[in-house]
Formats: sequence, C-alpha cells, structure tokens
Amino acid sequence: MCKDCGCSITDHDHGHSHDHEHSHEHSHGNESASHQAAHETLHHNPQLNDKKTISVIKKILDKNDHEASHNRAHFDNHGVLGINLMSSPGSGKTTLLENMADMVDFKFAVVEGDLETSRDADRLKSKGIEAVQIQTGSACHLDAFMVHKGLHDIALDELDVCFVENVGNLVCPASYDVGTHLNIVLVSVPEGEDKIIKYPVMFRTADLILITKTDLLPYFDYDVEKEKTEARKLKPNVDILEVNINDIDSLQRVIDWIEFKRKLR
Repeated sequence: MCKDCGCSITDHDHGHSHDHEHSHEHSHGNESASHQAAHETLHHNPQLNDKKTISVIKKILDKNDHEASHNRAHFDNHGVLGINLMSSPGSGKTTLLENMADMVDFKFAVVEGDLETSRDADRLKSKGIEAVQIQTGSACHLDAFMVHKGLHDIALDELDVCFVENVGNLVCPASYDVGTHLNIVLVSVPEGEDKIIKYPVMFRTADLILITKTDLLPYFDYDVEKEKTEARKLKPNVDILEVNINDIDSLQRVIDWIEFKRKLR
C-alpha cells in the first residue's frame, strides 16, 4: 500500500528495459513541483511526520520522479508538449478535450486515467482523438510508471501535444509527477467556492487554473473574483481562465494558452 495516500499501489517492477536508457539522465535541476507538494503535505501533517513514514514516502517519490524524468525525455525527444489535467470528478476534463478536438490546429492524444471502465477513453475515440485508457483499480492517482506504459501505445511522432487526464481527485495527483511539462487544474462552479482554499497543495502545482461551468453562475453562490484572489495567494503568477463549454471564445482562450506554451518550447 502506498503510505502517503493510502491507496493500494505497491512498489513497481523496475526490471523492465528502456530503448533509450540515457533518457534517465534527463534532469531539471530542481525537485518537481509535485515532489515539493508531497513534502509540504508531510511536514504540515504531524500524523505522517515520523522518520519511518518519511523514509518510505521519499523512496516512492524518488522512484516516481526518476521515471517522470524519463517520460519527459520521451516527450522532449519527440517534440511533444505534455500536459497533466487534474480536477475533482465531474469538473469537465473529458468534455473540455472533446470540445477542443474540432477547434485545435495541433494534433493531440490522451492518456486517460480512471479506477474502472474505459468510458472516457471511448468518448474521446468517438471524436477521433487517440486515447489510451489506464485503469488504476483502487489507486487514486496516476503515477509516472502508469503513464510510461500508456505512452508506449501512443504514436508520439505524430503528435504536438499529449494530455494526461488524471484520476478525478484534488489530493493525491498533486503529489505525483507524471512526467508532463505543465499542469492544468480545473475547478467547477457547482463544486462550491471553497475548493481552492481547502486543497491548496493541488492549486500550488497549477500552471493554469480553469474555472469551468461558468454558465451555471446564475444558479450558484460563487464569487469568481474571490476565487481568483485565493488562487493567487497560493501562487501569485498562476494563469486563470473562465470556461463555459458552450462559449467558443472561452474554449479558444484555453487553446491559445496551450498553443503559446507549445511554441515556447
């Protein structure tokens, strides 16, 4: 069992070989944001803050971060921008990807994570999007090893962007670097306006926050500007966009952000 989140992830088999073993030397100089987030959670949680627990978690995260670097090297070698999508269940990750499919000038594929079923991957495939389903069983997040397995079933040479649609969860996915370059976190209006302050670790990892389902604002007590302020208390430079899936202009702004980041690479 994974000691830091309680899900039933066991230690991975590291005996598999890689075609490009030198890729493991790929380094970013600093710890990943997700690794830092995990340590932040540890050091602020006295129930977890003992030497044995910290040692186990460090071992898990070090192995994961090593594999994440390998995944990033795969993306880099193929000129692909990797983006991790994270949110609560039902915030609109799959719907966002479905609706972007007919609007983008770049080609993308998706590594899809869910505990069970292939429903989201099937939805994407029906839109002509290449998608690989990862079923995690009882695990509450994707990790770098699961994503690595998924990447072997995707033709990276033909892509510009690869999305990793993480398991719906505002806690554990923040602590696991899956090897992408960017994190996009979605939070929807119906979830209520306390999610950013209640789950700060997740929102500190975000490069872009999408406030989704804004067409429902007339029906909920939700102060968008207040939520933006709370987000920027956690991460002053984070980008924030409002999204209404029925508003093409709001979708285009998300696409433009991704395209800008892609061209920067």
